[in-house]
Amino acid sequence: MTERQTSVVVLGGGPGGYEAALVAAAIGGDVTVVDRDGLGGAAVLTDCVPSKALISTAAYVSRLEEAGKRGVHLGAGAEVDATLEAELTEVNTRILALAQAQSRDIRSRLEHVGVTVVEGTGRLIDSASVAVTTPDGETRTLPADMILIATGATPRVVDSMRPDGERILTWKQIWNLTEVPERLIVVGSGVTGAELAQAYLGLGSEVVLVSSRDRVLPGEDPDAAELIERVFRAEGMEVLNRSRAASVRRTEDGVVCVLEDGREVTGSHALIAVGSVPQTTDLGLEAAGVETSQSGHVVVDRVSRTSARGVYAAGDCTGVLPLASVAAMQGRIAVAHALGDAVSPLQVRGISANIFTEPEIATVGTGLATPASKKSGSPVESEEGVRQILMPFGTNPRAKMDNLSEGFVKLFAREGSNVLVGGVVVAPRASELIFPIALAVQHQLNVDQVASTITVYPSLSGSIAEAARRLHVTPGE
Repeated sequence: MTERQTSVVVLGGGPGGYEAALVAAAIGGDVTVVDRDGLGGAAVLTDCVPSKALISTAAYVSRLEEAGKRGVHLGAGAEVDATLEAELTEVNTRILALAQAQSRDIRSRLEHVGVTVVEGTGRLIDSASVAVTTPDGETRTLPADMILIATGATPRVVDSMRPDGERILTWKQIWNLTEVPERLIVVGSGVTGAELAQAYLGLGSEVVLVSSRDRVLPGEDPDAAELIERVFRAEGMEVLNRSRAASVRRTEDGVVCVLEDGREVTGSHALIAVGSVPQTTDLGLEAAGVETSQSGHVVVDRVSRTSARGVYAAGDCTGVLPLASVAAMQGRIAVAHALGDAVSPLQVRGISANIFTEPEIATVGTGLATPASKKSGSPVESEEGVRQILMPFGTNPRAKMDNLSEGFVKLFAREGSNVLVGGVVVAPRASELIFPIALAVQHQLNVDQVASTITVYPSLSGSIAEAARRLHVTPGE
């Protein structure tokens, strides 16, 4: 007699959903993914993959100037005033094609392991069944031993600056632009606003960044945020600090942003980047007994369980951390727990994150955004009993070779044990450099263990080891 497979229904095909589906299929589940917006979700189709591809493209525009700083110039007969220009239609066509290719790859992987993909909108009937409405209007019911809610989030919309998809845009709508905006007003200086503001600046737009806070990236390490704002201004971006936008409206040939103090900022386009909201409405959560927070996020524990038996949730709809990597881990943990496989609760200690500005800002560890000593390479102790050190890349030989003038490594170690508890890297490809620090934090290595690991010479990673060496405490100190 064949044992019945556990039926798993996943609502949403983003990182939390498709990664969960792959794991569930691997450990014997009968898996169905209900997907409305396209496999890969916003992360693949309209957010992470496209935006980082746009940022990468923008970086090429400045490379002609950068080459000149290294002694490389146009050859004889070349136009003296030659410049690189972005044809935005071509740029966006390539980016969207790349995103669609990634989405197809995800579908292929799911189908290869036996996952059923149903296009449509899902809604919980109760904690053990899902109603799916397909694009042609048909409705079917899927019984489920386990339900995973992975519906993600969508851009927050404010009535006084409502997007129209033409001049006033969200990060989901910018891919329809056919020309580089002449003058772009970016409302919001968080991660999305900062990244896209610099990307369009690199593509040739005049950019005004409207920030309601004292500095850009207010939730990030203050030394890193101050550095990035300095870079923004040096590159020609107009940054308006402590300037809250009251409204954005269209004019005859552009847009106008009215600030709360009465000032007006005019532009050709506006990008609204004022956060996101979870996509949890009309999902039948209340009927199924699933608790949500005041913000609309699904409340989960560290193994992704909701308040309803057999119902789990993962990703941006939970509000844990708005990272694709976290969504994927939550999804994997959820199905492993539900299907009885070995599982460890989510640990936020070793989660690394990256902001794809130029230079990038990569971080690991939580609650460590405390100002470092302005004295280069001098360990200082914070109020939380954490010693920290900031090592600028200015003396690093690889940084000199790469003409890197801005950037640093910052490490945090627990007083007494000298265990590394966090770090910040500001550099090109900081997203790659943060990994050894994340490994150290995750596995609770001390500064001496990191310092004694031999690094390549010359390399930027050498500054990580050097920072760890300077955090060494001799016996008796």
